[in-house]
Amino acid sequence: MPLVTPLTADTDPEIAELATFFNETLGFCPNSVLTMMRRPKIAKAFINLNMAVMDNQGRVTSALKRLIAYVSSNVTGCRYCQAHTIRAAERYGAEQEQLDNIWEYKTHPAFSEAERAALNFSVAASTVPNGVDAEIQAALHAHWNEDEIVELLGVISLFGYLNRWNDSMATTLEEGAIASGESLLAHQGWGVEKHS
Repeated sequence: MPLVTPLTADTDPEIAELATFFNETLGFCPNSVLTMMRRPKIAKAFINLNMAVMDNQGRVTSALKRLIAYVSSNVTGCRYCQAHTIRAAERYGAEQEQLDNIWEYKTHPAFSEAERAALNFSVAASTVPNGVDAEIQAALHAHWNEDEIVELLGVISLFGYLNRWNDSMATTLEEGAIASGESLLAHQGWGVEKHS
């Protein structure tokens, strides 16, 4: 059971309009946003931050951003965000080989060296204590420019917030996210757990 009950999407028309952003990403407005609506300024700020972070400025693709978010969410253990990010990665065109072999990214041929550097960064930046060291920094700079590194860390940081929010709230997973989790993550031990 969630810590706080989400409001209905029509509670605040302005936020509902902003939240249409998630229809493309997920196919629905997430319950996390409907919970944030209890404090409209938080909901608005979050949606605007999400849109800014996920905006594509170049080589950091929508699919890669969602894979980075998935890896970050897996490291922190948030089942809610794992289901959302793998669903979004699939919807934004991540290759099936990447979806199926995300945890073999260090060696699997479906991943480029640049993607490996970004995913290693996601793991290191999502651990506590933070594991970003000189080796990870060097790998990032070998494949990404400084503007792109800001984009990568923006995704990791956004999901640091979401992982804390949704795991603490025990946010209820939506049917579409459950379906994606079951089809893409169950073989890795994923389950709805407290997000039912």
